[in-house]
Amino acid sequence: MEEKAIMLLLLLFSSFLICFKNVSGINYQVKYFNQYIDHFNFFSYGNETFKQRYLVNDSWWLPHKGPIFFYTGNEGNVEAFWENSGFIFDIAPKFKALVIFAEHRYYGESLPFGKNSFNQPNISLLSIEQALIDYVTLIHAIKKDYKAESCPVIAFGGSYGGMLSAYIRFKYPNVVDGALAASAPIILTAGYLGTEVFFESITKTFDNTMPKCKDTVINAYSQIEKWFAEGSKGYKYISSTFSLCNEIKDSTDYNHFLKWTRNAFASAAMMNYPYKTSFMSPFPAFPVKVMCTRLVSSGIPASGLAAAIALAYNASGTEKCFDIWKEFIDCADPTGCGLGTDSISWDYQSCTEINLYMKSQKREYMFPYLPFNSTMRDEYCFKKYKIIPRENWLKEHIWGKEINQTSNIIFSNGNLDPWAPGGIPYNVSDRIISILIKGGAHHLDLRGKNPADPESVISARRFEAETISKWITKANKKYQCQLIKS
Repeated sequence: MEEKAIMLLLLLFSSFLICFKNVSGINYQVKYFNQYIDHFNFFSYGNETFKQRYLVNDSWWLPHKGPIFFYTGNEGNVEAFWENSGFIFDIAPKFKALVIFAEHRYYGESLPFGKNSFNQPNISLLSIEQALIDYVTLIHAIKKDYKAESCPVIAFGGSYGGMLSAYIRFKYPNVVDGALAASAPIILTAGYLGTEVFFESITKTFDNTMPKCKDTVINAYSQIEKWFAEGSKGYKYISSTFSLCNEIKDSTDYNHFLKWTRNAFASAAMMNYPYKTSFMSPFPAFPVKVMCTRLVSSGIPASGLAAAIALAYNASGTEKCFDIWKEFIDCADPTGCGLGTDSISWDYQSCTEINLYMKSQKREYMFPYLPFNSTMRDEYCFKKYKIIPRENWLKEHIWGKEINQTSNIIFSNGNLDPWAPGGIPYNVSDRIISILIKGGAHHLDLRGKNPADPESVISARRFEAETISKWITKANKKYQCQLIKS
């Protein structure tokens, strides 16, 4: 028994030290931190902890002096964000930075209760507040371990991770000295905007990409609606045209099918990069243009729509049929919650703090009538989790849009990104800067440099690096003063 225990400890210890190499060739160490299960209730779990995973690269770091670049992990496996946030690695050598990517609790391997993490009441400890204090606690521990107490910390994040980068600067400015919040829809998720804005933005992107693209989509959905009205005969037409593994048999299947198709457009719009990528889904360069080309060139709108949808779910061309229930999970986020256990966590967060009421029900948009409102969300969340969402929580607890009292944040958005209207569209002050990247999709600036990058994102990254340099210089002066006083 003792020998087995020693071997187990050796294996666990060695796992902290193994270096891995991601697809972009940037090495990292996988480490684990004993994180409190519940930071805010001293009686619920006492001092019980779980293993929070984080990734480290210290090859560029100037010990005890270089800054810490800290990625606030979002709704998925932390390695996926490491592989798609190359801007951090592009500038880390210049700043001699220590790079940390922290995994969000309840995602990837950072499961507080293991396979039981998604059961009630265990899942109740999944919240923005718990995640933020996880990051703060981890930063303090890293500073101590690396003897980096006087080193500035810059937070980075994209999408929900970008929201967390802004939030951690809002709430813990004593810990984080600046933040790059890329594609962070903090206005939309706090419930300030109309519920049509997301799918309206996607429609505009496709409409501006190619003449007749939007109209072809509308005509395709009109044909599908007619087929559905025909009953079982029409169900066969739909199932055959879209190569569905299982034939549509009722309105439940049909509505899920429509959401499955709509999700393909959302994914392509977000990943509309000028080069191929495997982030979220494998896509070629400019996937919106490719989808439009398939739509317009088909001659038969419904067949064109099927070919366009296949780009999102079958980029390799190897799939013989599509399983709409496996490829898209309907949840409290109409834009999709992803797949696997991560989808459960995001569904729960969309049922608690994060408002995502996106719907498509105006005929001038290219999507079919698919309503979603607060009542529908409340009913869904109560049925699944026995909870009622707190609509005003982000407004009341995490500042909402009253953010002028903070500083040292860059909010960046791309004009092609459907989440951009939900972000900060203007400079709040000379310390809270907004950047709009023409020709940019979802947090393009956070990705690594690429020969196909438009000049707009090259300029944006240059500005971001220069601004981060100013933050670090100012923070170094502050820490130096503190050291002298002590």
